[in-house]
Amino acid sequence: MEETKKILNRNWKEFLLDYALYFILGLMIIGVVIADHSFLSLNNMLKILAQASTRGILALGVAGMIVLAGTDLSAGRILGCGAAVSASLLQSVTYASRMYPNILEPINMLIPLMLSIFVCTFFCIINGFGVAKLHMHAFIISLGTQLIAYGVLCLYIDSQKGGAQPIASLDSRYIDFVNGKIGGVFPYLIIYAAICAAIMWVVWNKTTLGKNMFAIGGNKEAAAVSGVNVEKNIMGVYIVAGILYGIASFLEAGRVQSVTTATGLNYDLDAISGCVIGGVSFSGGVGTIPGILIGVVILQVINYSLYYLGVNAYLQYIIKGLIIILAVAIDVRKYIAKK
Repeated sequence: MEETKKILNRNWKEFLLDYALYFILGLMIIGVVIADHSFLSLNNMLKILAQASTRGILALGVAGMIVLAGTDLSAGRILGCGAAVSASLLQSVTYASRMYPNILEPINMLIPLMLSIFVCTFFCIINGFGVAKLHMHAFIISLGTQLIAYGVLCLYIDSQKGGAQPIASLDSRYIDFVNGKIGGVFPYLIIYAAICAAIMWVVWNKTTLGKNMFAIGGNKEAAAVSGVNVEKNIMGVYIVAGILYGIASFLEAGRVQSVTTATGLNYDLDAISGCVIGGVSFSGGVGTIPGILIGVVILQVINYSLYYLGVNAYLQYIIKGLIIILAVAIDVRKYIAKK
């Protein structure tokens, strides 16, 4: 009887430790609702989901690297580059200070989208080459790429005729395409994110690339022995991430309607946090698409609630940092227990 009580107590402790983060986040959300009942309004919920959409698409790309037992610190700055390209090509042709005054007629929006994808994929290929071919740790290569992408972004924005200034006054077609709403209520952004998530679910669960990605993340040596082309599949994961970054960049520029050198700052940390909260393990080989989306939404709810209640911006950084530390600590603990 005594032994049974000890086992039950141990199991409860294990359960509380494993899900401590979710309990804390849940209590924070409940506290916000108690403080202001209007927080749960339909308008607020849709606004949160719309804001989480571009970060969710970015997180879908970052998640692939984490499943490979790596990470990507450059995602936010890469997004900034793609957003700058998209916005600069889609400024209103009636805006006198536009970046490309030679564009006299509105261009097809597909062109900036494809260029954004190309730019983002280029940077991701650099990361993938460093990891797959040069056998560098993803942390190091993405840290270097982060600085390069930021430098490129600053140079691009500074190259404007009037000097460094926000890339704004965007084409109304572009703004409507990104920020439009079905029936004036349901944001298009949520639909775009849902489509990307559905496609990635198929890639992760129904394709050879997805299966190989999990195999490499779980045990790279075993995957290689089993006949998996490790280098080719790692590059494939990074290319897919680049495409997602490009889409997120295009949508984010239209969402914020003003691109600066600060665009994309800390987006990579939000993406990583959302992935870890959603159950993607840094030990590799573990993760689900629904989990990523839930993690990103939970994080955005916390971000929005802190802003909604007027919490000091500096304190918000501290809270988000603690959430990341706690999420990774729980993940590491589960990994050790599994071993």
